[in-house]
Amino acid sequence: MKYSKSTLLSLGVILFFLVSSCKNDKPNPNLTALNLLRGDLQLCGNGQFGDVNFSESCSYETRETFNLAISLLHSFEYIEAEKAFVKIIDKDPDCAMAYWGVAMSIYHGLWAPPEKSVLEKGVKLMAVAEKLPKSKKAEQYLDAIGSFYKNWESVDNQTRKLAYAQKMKDMYEENSKDTEVAVFYALALRASAVASDKTYSKQREAGQILDDLFRKEPNHPGIAHYIIHSYDYQELAKLGLSTARRYADIAPNSAHAQHMPSHIFTRLGLWDESIDTNLNSAESAICYAESISPGAHWDEEVHAMGYLVYAYLQKGNNKLAYEQYEYLKSFKEIFPPNFKIAYTAAAIPTRLAVENKNWKEAAGIELPQIAGLEWQKFPWQKALLHYAKALGNIHINNLNEAQNELDLLRSFEKELITLKDAYKANQVAIQIKTIEAWMQLKKGNNVEAVSLMTTAADMESKTSKHPVTPGEILPADELLADMLLALNKPQEALVAYELNLERRPNRFNGLYGAAIAAKQSGNIEKSAIYFEALLKLTRNIDSDRKEIKEANAFIKQNTI
Repeated sequence: MKYSKSTLLSLGVILFFLVSSCKNDKPNPNLTALNLLRGDLQLCGNGQFGDVNFSESCSYETRETFNLAISLLHSFEYIEAEKAFVKIIDKDPDCAMAYWGVAMSIYHGLWAPPEKSVLEKGVKLMAVAEKLPKSKKAEQYLDAIGSFYKNWESVDNQTRKLAYAQKMKDMYEENSKDTEVAVFYALALRASAVASDKTYSKQREAGQILDDLFRKEPNHPGIAHYIIHSYDYQELAKLGLSTARRYADIAPNSAHAQHMPSHIFTRLGLWDESIDTNLNSAESAICYAESISPGAHWDEEVHAMGYLVYAYLQKGNNKLAYEQYEYLKSFKEIFPPNFKIAYTAAAIPTRLAVENKNWKEAAGIELPQIAGLEWQKFPWQKALLHYAKALGNIHINNLNEAQNELDLLRSFEKELITLKDAYKANQVAIQIKTIEAWMQLKKGNNVEAVSLMTTAADMESKTSKHPVTPGEILPADELLADMLLALNKPQEALVAYELNLERRPNRFNGLYGAAIAAKQSGNIEKSAIYFEALLKLTRNIDSDRKEIKEANAFIKQNTI
């Protein structure tokens, strides 16, 4: 039997860990204050995470381990990456770059700002590494990430991310031929972008650097991964499609690598591909969880489930979407209890109700109770569910309860403003404006209702989605179109539905709404086009959605 170079490398590293673990190496007692993660690496499958050749590793004996650690880091396998870097520290406590590796493993620039304990750990890591001998390039790497941890008590997260990106830019300009320097600079650049910049200038620059590298190194996990993150926007998604279809094969044993292509597939409405890659991701995450904590579930599985539910709903497949929710409710333990889990736990029941326009169900949903998850830490995620409850109560004419939910949303917005989380505060502000619009509609104030809903849609168009989510709970463009249709303005509604579909291709409700608006406008030909698109989207799906039955009846009636 023949093995690929990357497989042999991975097997060699695994053998190294088995041998080293037999020696019962004891960690340096001087490093205990760093709270480093230790333990055997848990690598599902044969440990393939792509090909990396990092020049700034330390001793020859630990070089293969260092490359594996970098590969794990590039696929955001943060826990195992830290453990791998710590194994190097325990073998070679003077390896300054191993401390850099741990500092990078706890720096999650694309996600939520780190907690105090993480920042304190980063400062301690930098203090240890500063005293160790190192090359000029190692000094640059450490100086760069050190700028993120430096003065964290007084300098905000975004400013520190910008400082890190600038340091990596300086390093990149001096070492432009070094692949790893270029890759880490591109990630730092992408992480420093703000959601309100709709030119995507930093994302485009990062993507260009990575695109050039990918042609030279097509099996590098970080290049592929960060291309997807750079192009995870409707306006840019087509630029990342070919890479998205490659990444899962580059790092087949990474749950995150299996999931990431679905970010591009979701932007382009490629639901079958999104479903396939997230099923693979969930399977890989289950394998990892079983090796870490049998009976528990890892956040990567939950994250994949959120994208699965969204894709199933766009296919009209309520059966499989609700199965995911029932499965989630069976979980006794999920680790770690973080913002990704909170988002998905709130979003899944919310989407099931509102995508099906089951307003009674929406009005009654409650936050799932998950062991270890402290909902008070997640006002944005809670807002998703209360937003749906408000919409549900409005549609079943319970305006008093809708007002209570609106008041809750306003309190969440204030809390996020206090936390200086402008992006999430703005997301809740869009929800507030939407609820105000629909309440005015129910009260008969039609002009004000449309004005408020138009404002909400405009606000949403000027900000990008958060990387953790496949999309808004309900797009404001689509809700504006629904409102215009309810006001018997089908031509205006059709314009709004078509804009929504341009921004979010192949949304089930977007296609159906456009078909109805065209039909009511007397444009039977365009209505048929949208109904046929809906039927194509839901082909071979055993669905109880009435919209599919209506589409079939319309096509049958209008086919000569």
